[in-house]
Amino acid sequence: MSERFYLYNDTEDTKTRFVSFMGEEQRFDLAITMSTRYYGKKLVLNMLSNRFAIIGPDDLDEPGYLEHAFNLEEAEAEELRQFLYEVI
Repeated sequence: MSERFYLYNDTEDTKTRFVSFMGEEQRFDLAITMSTRYYGKKLVLNMLSNRFAIIGPDDLDEPGYLEHAFNLEEAEAEELRQFLYEVI
């Protein structure tokens, strides 16, 4: 077996917020992790769908970004977008 080649192997203290809310369209169970690794963006995990994305304010303004990243319909993504505007 050859020696493993790491591109990086760091340990970092992070802060994670767990939040669950029910919108008009669906329920969201999220883990939002704050780290210094992603240039001020946050790692958002949807624990119900097992999907995640690294999101900053610019991504929230990108048409179709949340729909694609979280496999959501437009109305569902809009609910998530409005919540994320408050926390990102």
